[in-house]
Amino acid sequence: MIKNYDNYFLAVEDYAAARKFYAETLGLPVKFEFAEMGMVAFAVGDEEPAIILKDKKKFPDAQTAVWIEVDDARKMYADLQGRGISFRSAPFRIHTGWAVEFTDPDGNLLGFTDYLKER
Repeated sequence: MIKNYDNYFLAVEDYAAARKFYAETLGLPVKFEFAEMGMVAFAVGDEEPAIILKDKKKFPDAQTAVWIEVDDARKMYADLQGRGISFRSAPFRIHTGWAVEFTDPDGNLLGFTDYLKER
């Protein structure tokens, strides 16, 4: 079941300049940062979804993407197999659970993610 927007990923060429723009120019607070990985998330108001910058030097295939929260990303992947969806990979683990990315018919990158972090 689709629940909500999760995060908005923006691929950036100049991580430091982009980080400065979102933090200093726009005044968005940093929600979390994994600088060594080339990722920083900015909070937008009191909403859970964040704007996450991905450094293209560390993620050369990074694209702007919208992730959508679902109950179970692995189940959505299994349920949508055979429906003509172009998944980029099988579901993969992330810090908070599982995710899977796919493209829509126009090539826009979307993803499903859940919060089923296994202990």
